[in-house]
Amino acid sequence: MQGISSEAFVLGMSAVGAGLALIAGIGPGIGQGYAAGAAAAAVGRQPEAKADIVQTMILGQAIAESTGIYGLVVGIILLFVRPLMSAL
Repeated sequence: MQGISSEAFVLGMSAVGAGLALIAGIGPGIGQGYAAGAAAAAVGRQPEAKADIVQTMILGQAIAESTGIYGLVVGIILLFVRPLMSAL
C-alpha cells in the first residue's frame, strides 16, 4: 500500500477489530432482556415456582454476560496492549 505505513495499518485494523469485538455486547444485552421478560411472565403464571425461575434466570444471564465480557476484554487488549505490533 502506498502512503500508509505498516504500523498505521496494523493500528487501524486493531481498532476495527476492537470495534467488532465490542459489538459482541449487543447479543447478551438482547438475550438478557428477553430472559428477564420471559422469567417475569413465568413468575406471573406460576408464582409458587418463583425461586426456581429466578435461580435459572440468573444462571442463564450470568452465562450470557460472559460472552459480552469476553468481547470487552478482547477489545481492550487490541486497543491498549497492541499484541499485533510485535509481529511487525
